[in-house]
Amino acid sequence: MSARASVRHGVVAGFVLLIAVGVGAQEPPAGKVNIESKSVALGVGVSWGDGTLIYQGKEYPFSINGLSVADLGVSKVTATGEVFHLKSVSDFSGNYVAAQAGAALGGGAGAIALRNQKGVVMQLTGTGTGVQLTLAAKGIDVKLKQ
Repeated sequence: MSARASVRHGVVAGFVLLIAVGVGAQEPPAGKVNIESKSVALGVGVSWGDGTLIYQGKEYPFSINGLSVADLGVSKVTATGEVFHLKSVSDFSGNYVAAQAGAALGGGAGAIALRNQKGVVMQLTGTGTGVQLTLAAKGIDVKLKQ
């Protein structure tokens, strides 16, 4: 990796950490999420899957579509994270766009911060060697299941 590329990766990782510190400093997380992909489409790296929101001591299943991974050799992606600015469970569903660019962090984890139209912020950390989380062009759709 060139020195210029190393600097860029460091700057992006720094911005992700700044977003995480900025959101975390404002208020404690309102909830937590666990996500497991069902499929990573070859050629585009877009995955869809299921997750669980843990909010006020209850678990709420949801579906997710449009999360991408940079490494197309990955067949399964898992991610965990925290949710901020969630005032009502009904505010969780929606289209999430990047609140900050994805970055590969040390230890093989990729992190991304997302925000929906209701101001809910999800900070996700992907697990797996070399996994870098990104968004599909249209963002990601999150829908609570009934």
